[in-house]
Amino acid sequence: MMQRLRIKHLTEYIFSTPVVLKQHRLLLRPREGHDVRIESSKLDITPTYNIKWQRDVFDNSLALVNFQGRSMQLTIASEVVIQHFDHAPYDFLVDDYAVNFPFNYALDEQADLAAYQQLIFPNDRHIINEWLLPLGLYGMQTFGLLLKLNQTINSQFLYQVREEAGVQSPTQTLVQRSGSCRDYATLFIEACRCLGLASRFVSGYLHAPATEAGNATTHAWAEVYLPGTGWKGFDPTSGVVTGNRHIAVAVARDPESVPPVSGSFLGPDATMPRLLVNVQVNMLV
Repeated sequence: MMQRLRIKHLTEYIFSTPVVLKQHRLLLRPREGHDVRIESSKLDITPTYNIKWQRDVFDNSLALVNFQGRSMQLTIASEVVIQHFDHAPYDFLVDDYAVNFPFNYALDEQADLAAYQQLIFPNDRHIINEWLLPLGLYGMQTFGLLLKLNQTINSQFLYQVREEAGVQSPTQTLVQRSGSCRDYATLFIEACRCLGLASRFVSGYLHAPATEAGNATTHAWAEVYLPGTGWKGFDPTSGVVTGNRHIAVAVARDPESVPPVSGSFLGPDATMPRLLVNVQVNMLV
């Protein structure tokens, strides 16, 4: 079964005085694969610019944009139509040696996975382990463990929209008992790494009633490497295993490294732009 989705993503910065826009990095194009194909794409940017596309170290599709002259406004409007092929999130098999936790990854995969087992917030290891201890995860089936961790974050914390850049540390999320989708994903990833499981951060879009209406934002979740299956997605914000409602744009080892739009500008010290973001994801017939 295939469904067609249209993704509109508008980012607009409005300045109070003309500024010089430095190079911007855009991660807006969905990752293509056996389950996702891009049917069409359009990118409208003002002011005058030149653009260079490349693949980053994680094979994300990255656009580098350079601007000419000064401007009081930066507008980046992306519109992509994708074909998303249905797949059952639970239709997979884990290799026998990894069915139960704990396990060690196969020798021929350990070097490649090592970077995804290293904590981004090493000073938070103790508080994460204290939080994990009552969950009784050791001795569980690996997939059941991940489901429990995913649903525990979903049920224990209060979801909040945060407009600030970056992510909260796991300690902040655990102490405040709240966070955004990217904070939930970061806690999930760091908890997995404390358990020795290779995990990574995913930025992208979610098709849901809220995104059908527009005025939404991008979404974030996590993936864990399961032998025999590969990278499997978990969304602790909703407590579900990812499926064809999730559209990945960028993956990374570090949650801080893949914002959809990043860059800088030169202007008077007091110049702070007004930011407008509008994401809309619609099902097409």
